[in-house]
Amino acid sequence: MPPAQSYNSTASSQAQNQAPSEPEAALPAEVNLAIPFTSQAPHQNWDLPYQQFCEEASVLMAASYVKGKVIAGPDDADAKMLAIKNFEETKFGYYEDTNIEETALILRDYFGLANVKTISDPNSEEIKKALAEGKAVILPLAGREIGNPNYRQPGPLYHMLVVKGYTKSGNLITNDPGTRKGADYVYKPEVLLNAVHDWNGGNVDTGRKVMIIIG
Repeated sequence: MPPAQSYNSTASSQAQNQAPSEPEAALPAEVNLAIPFTSQAPHQNWDLPYQQFCEEASVLMAASYVKGKVIAGPDDADAKMLAIKNFEETKFGYYEDTNIEETALILRDYFGLANVKTISDPNSEEIKKALAEGKAVILPLAGREIGNPNYRQPGPLYHMLVVKGYTKSGNLITNDPGTRKGADYVYKPEVLLNAVHDWNGGNVDTGRKVMIIIG
């Protein structure tokens, strides 16, 4: 006779009482958040400091969306980015090439936003999920790797932009401040994700892969 098998009634009861996990809700087929756009050079003056203002423009666009504010034209964008520059110079001692943690700090301390997260090794599904939840996404990039033909060539060594949506085909919709044609500019996800790198002291190509989610 085979040995009697023990029976754990408690474990069996617990197993029977566990509700099956619910599947994750499917993402919308497409999303395009109403994030206002500004070029980093709102008056098309690409001299300093504006050639360095991709971070300032990106945080301004994302924060304006989250706070329900508008960017009321070039004069408004210009004044607001110069005010961010003043904050950076007081806080960091410089305004150029803020890394991802410094950029997140601007969103928290200057704009007073509590729900600001930095996420390492982002993928397209994480980005789309955040967008489907109504959250803005900021990506730091090796700017010469994304191939935007509207940049002054060879393009910026370091760049930052806002991701605001995705298309039915899976492409990512951005507000790219590096060009006056950057509103709703569409990139293939692999192009952006391959180019995601933090400032890394100027060694951008080896900077860590990270993004900011706001909202």
